Amino acid sequence: MDRFSEYRIMWVLVFFDLPTETKKERKAYADFRKNLQKDGFNMFQFSIYVRHCASAENADVHVKRVKRLLPEYGQVGILCITDKQFGSIELFYGRKPAEAQPVPQQLELF
Repeated sequence: MDRFSEYRIMWVLVFFDLPTETKKERKAYADFRKNLQKDGFNMFQFSIYVRHCASAENADVHVKRVKRLLPEYGQVGILCITDKQFGSIELFYGRKPAEAQPVPQQLELF
């Protein structure tokens, strides 16, 4: 069952800081967020979205999609890490550690 190895499964993180001063910039910001969500990304924090991918090859597909969505202005970062690396994250709400959310089982049809 190497397919489900925590070293093979990937997470794609998209970090962004986009301007929102004008109406055009706010629309570009909203469109970028909506397109991330359409591609299966979930909000991790306000300007950080994450997506679970079954493999590095699948992660590359989503990275390329994000690159096609880049707005004209602002800063966007993309980071791919293994499930093992993502699993070592420490989350805090205030000063108390938060319980880690279980990773949902990925359904593969092909």
